Amino acid sequence: MKIKHLVYALLILGIGGMIAYRISSNKKSDSENGKGQGNKKPSRVSGIVVQPQNFADNLSLSGSIEANEQIDVRSEVSGIVESINFSEGTMVAKGQVLFKVNDIELRAQLAQAKTAQGLASENERRAKLLLQKEAISQEEYDIASADFKSAKAQSQLISAQIAKTTVRAPFAGKIGLRSISEGTYVTPTTMIAKLVNTSRLKITFSIPEKYASQMKVNGTLSFTTAGSTEKFTAKIYAIEPEIEVATRTLRLRAIAENPDGKLYPGTFANVTLPLDNIKDALLVPTQALIPIQNGKKLFVSQGGKAKEVIVKTGARTDKDILITSGLKVGDTVLTTGVMTLKDGMPVSVQILK
Repeated sequence: MKIKHLVYALLILGIGGMIAYRISSNKKSDSENGKGQGNKKPSRVSGIVVQPQNFADNLSLSGSIEANEQIDVRSEVSGIVESINFSEGTMVAKGQVLFKVNDIELRAQLAQAKTAQGLASENERRAKLLLQKEAISQEEYDIASADFKSAKAQSQLISAQIAKTTVRAPFAGKIGLRSISEGTYVTPTTMIAKLVNTSRLKITFSIPEKYASQMKVNGTLSFTTAGSTEKFTAKIYAIEPEIEVATRTLRLRAIAENPDGKLYPGTFANVTLPLDNIKDALLVPTQALIPIQNGKKLFVSQGGKAKEVIVKTGARTDKDILITSGLKVGDTVLTTGVMTLKDGMPVSVQILK
């Protein structure tokens, strides 16, 4: 029995000794780790010294190209197409006859109306003479005069309808593909063809509301189209008077010359809109920025250690971004290895030119 108790006592002493040894080892390890952290070699990183420079601020936007003038050619009256006076896909002049609707019935109606007008005119003349002789009352003369005016108006109405049977181009442009032939019965809902003025084109685009105060009529911009690197220029001629509430943007429209017909309505435009030229701007490489929950941050070297700085940004180029607050001239911004850096970590900086 005593041997059994002795064995239990030895086991308890052994377990206690192992626990004490483990605690002692952990404390020693923690002590050594803390000492090692203090003596850790600085991380090798690259950086740049921030210097003021001129910055041509540009906005890159998407826009749409539209025809300067564009309509669907239709007939205002119903009837059989008598003649077509244009070739598909060709240029037409302003006032050129495009097609003619048969007007034989209308001309017959006009002849009838002219006859009635002549009779009413003669009745009005006779009634006037009789009124002067006091042979009829003023009321009888007024009736004859009203009949004459009504007959005259009827003739003018039919003449106007006859004029509408000849459809002319309201402006110069290119006529599209026609959807009728001679002999087709057309109505005001029948689409004949499209007429488009492509000598000048409109570019419509929107900008964020914060840039609205910088927009001016007659400002210039450049743009390219999909599949082409050729740059075209345009001039702003109209600005929407209010911000679109849903998108918080302002719509603008510019006009571009298109004498060679290289641009087509309906295509997208990649617009480059110049803003104010900023002097003494502070620019840093985009890879130096780290997105965070409420903005962006970067690291600067200060006293051989990395220091975290919260910054505000503006416009950007292909490789640089404008810093509007958080930096000052002469700061050394770290540009490589920033994702592994922590505030206060020792660093060895290689300055890039």
